[in-house]
Amino acid sequence: MTDTPAQSSARSQAAPARRYPWLLIAMLWFVAFFNSADRSILVAVMPQLRTEFRLTPTEVALISSIFFWIYAVTAFLAGRLGDSARRSRVIIYGLVFWSCATGMTSLSTSFAMLLTFRGVVAFGEAFYYPTATALISDWHQPEMRSRALSLHQTAVFAGAGLGAVLAGLIADQIGWHAPFVVFAGCGLAYAIFLSRVLRDAPIRHTAAEQNKPREPIGIVLRIKPALMLCAVFFLANGASNGVTIWAPTYIHDALGLDLAGSALWGSATINLAGFLSVPLGGLLADTLARRTPIGRFYTLAIGLLAAALLLLPLLSASTAAMIGLVLLATSVGKGLFDGCIYASMHDVVPPAARATAVGMMTLCGFIGAGLTPIFVALAAEWFGMAAGMTSLAGLYVVAVLLLLATRDSTRRAVLANAQEMGH
Repeated sequence: MTDTPAQSSARSQAAPARRYPWLLIAMLWFVAFFNSADRSILVAVMPQLRTEFRLTPTEVALISSIFFWIYAVTAFLAGRLGDSARRSRVIIYGLVFWSCATGMTSLSTSFAMLLTFRGVVAFGEAFYYPTATALISDWHQPEMRSRALSLHQTAVFAGAGLGAVLAGLIADQIGWHAPFVVFAGCGLAYAIFLSRVLRDAPIRHTAAEQNKPREPIGIVLRIKPALMLCAVFFLANGASNGVTIWAPTYIHDALGLDLAGSALWGSATINLAGFLSVPLGGLLADTLARRTPIGRFYTLAIGLLAAALLLLPLLSASTAAMIGLVLLATSVGKGLFDGCIYASMHDVVPPAARATAVGMMTLCGFIGAGLTPIFVALAAEWFGMAAGMTSLAGLYVVAVLLLLATRDSTRRAVLANAQEMGH
């Protein structure tokens, strides 16, 4: 029995549709790479900027803090936009905007200009992650969601690690201006390609939403575990960023390494660990989620506890290799957390509010990320840079306690959301 032309056509259309969710991960992986690489330039060239603009440690930290605070506020607004506009267009226009802003950063001739352009980059980059994670979950079923999102998340670490090393190499040869121009050009070229191939998926609504559509912000605010995850992200992102921002400069100052060497031991190690452990976090989360509704939340707690304990040896590390090993180890724990944080939020929030939920979580997380570099800078003046970074382990511990204390309400929320979605 042979197929009719209609059956053959339907089958030929179904095959690409089955492949597209994973092609989407591949395409968005490079967007996330550029998103992370562009912001990592500043980490790599910080010593040159500090010398040229005669910056104090607090001013250096303020450059990063301004970025994260603007990113935080914009991500909340961008998340709401990602639940009301075409998600593919939000991603592409955001990529174009932040790439242009990255290139313009090379024109800075004063500390004020540097702060301004850094803020503009943050504004553009904030449109990506809330919308991209929602688009990925639109295309992927719940049983594969952690793995899909964690594979996408590896690009953040690849971009930050490789981006910092490349930026350091370029800056060592021809100055700090050049990396901004090079990375901007790559982002703009990729945006042209993406405009031809990126597409949206239909957003599946719960029965309640179909009968009476609700404001996404109101939906998220009524879900207590979603608010808990915002607090956890504030603590975890703050702790990790305080270490990430200062590690290359700490190695440069304490051991006298050049920019490329400092980025290699102080940034590439962190991001290599994340690149390798984030997929493991996604796999572990999906495995535990089959055994208990809050399996992904247990994975978050396991990762953060490991990150806290493995950060403590930084106090006694005295060589680049030892510091790099500590950063690698603690970042493995944080990578387990990163591998399932977005899938965890999507477990308790319905599809029509997912971008908003991630935007709200990003708002909280990046406020924390902006505060801790300043805290470390101030603590370093009294106790030393190593002690300042190590003290951030306490934030990880508080986040673990919060996850465990709210596990009963989280379980109820996960089950209620799954029932509404028909899973």
